Order: sequence, then structure tokens, then C-alpha cells
Amino acid sequence: MRDMIPALLPAVLALGFLSEAASVASAQDAVRGERLFNACLSCHDVGEDAKNRIGPHLNGVFDRKAASVDGATYSKAMKRAGADGLRWTLDTLNIYIENPKNLVSGTRMNYRGMRKEKDRSDLLAYLRQFSVSPANIPEASASLLQQDAPSLHEETYLDGDAEYGEYLSGECTSCHQSSGADKGIPSITGWPQPDFVIALRAYQKGHRPHPVMQMIAKRLSEEEIAALAAYYKDQN
Repeated sequence: MRDMIPALLPAVLALGFLSEAASVASAQDAVRGERLFNACLSCHDVGEDAKNRIGPHLNGVFDRKAASVDGATYSKAMKRAGADGLRWTLDTLNIYIENPKNLVSGTRMNYRGMRKEKDRSDLLAYLRQFSVSPANIPEASASLLQQDAPSLHEETYLDGDAEYGEYLSGECTSCHQSSGADKGIPSITGWPQPDFVIALRAYQKGHRPHPVMQMIAKRLSEEEIAALAAYYKDQN
């Protein structure tokens, strides 16, 4: 029997993880999530006969491509995010609701974010009910069980050296227009420092789906990100 313990250990550990996942899932409170959705009602509708308001309706939002609801009005930034491959999953919705700028810098959604993980989990449990196949959406994902990514909120940016940022900016201007023109590729001049840092950190973590930007951002240090942010905030 003692010889069997090493062989059984992985299964025991797996059962423990699943038990933890189930406990988190069962802790989700869709009724409480409905109350939290009141903060969204000024812009979004959900449920029977839901219509587009300032923002799109949220029926069937899970696994929906960003900026894809017929008749809804989207910002140019959200349309680009959809074209880059952004889909609304449990993970991306969790990240977006925490702070919309995590995923879409130029979003028109004027909302500072829902910072408490429990609140986001309950809100998503409520929205899950309005999916075509709610049972096929996982109750909780790794991003909800283990928040190991650094905070991406506005106050987490660093002060940077603008002169060093100017030196580093050559790689940026191989795609982005130094004049600030927005022709197919978004402008990055004049961005507030927090927005710039949030965007690059999100690409580093793979939260934003653009593969080229992910590759570039992963090569940058925190010092380099801060320097670029300091340089571009004053460029118009």
C-alpha cells in the first residue's frame, strides 16, 4: 500500500484543486450579480427583449467577438480590438470589468472598473445566465481562481526618463506615425502615462491578443515601458 502512495499523489492533488474550484464556483452569487449589474444599466441591457443602448446588449456575450453586435455603436479602438482577435470569454471579461483600459485603451466605456474579484465573479455568474448554452461556460477559470498578474490600475505606472524613451521610440515609429496620424494603426502620441503603461503590461501578460505587440512588449523592461510612456505623453 505504501508503494502505491507516490502513484496516487497526482490524482489526490488534482482532486484537491477541483474541490477548490468547485468551492469558488459555488460561491458565485448570480442574485447578487444582478444587483451589481445596476451599475451597468445606464449603458447596457440584458435579458428578454434586450436592446442596444449606449453600449451593446449583453445577451450571449460569452465567446462573442468584440465589436460584433449588429446595430451597436463602437469606438474605433474597440473595432480594432475585435479585428485583432479579442473575444469575450470569462477571462477577458474579468480583465475588462476590472478596468476597461486593461484591454482597450481608447474605449468609450466611461467606467473606472470593478476592483473586487468577488464582485466580478458574481456579475459574470449573472451574465452567464443569458448565454445560449450556459452549461458550456466554465463556472470559474484559472484567472478567477488565481489572480497572479500584477495590478493594471492607473496608479501602478512608474515615472520614466523621457530622453531614454525618445531613444527607444525608434521601434515604435516603424509602425506608429510619429506625427500622431491615425491611419490603420492607432496613434500613441499624447497618451496619458498610465494608459500607455497599462496597455504594454496587458500585452506582456497576453491579455491583449495582438501577437506582434505581445512580442515587442515582452522584450521591454519596466524601466523601458516607463520611459516610453514619459516620452509619448508630451508628443502631439
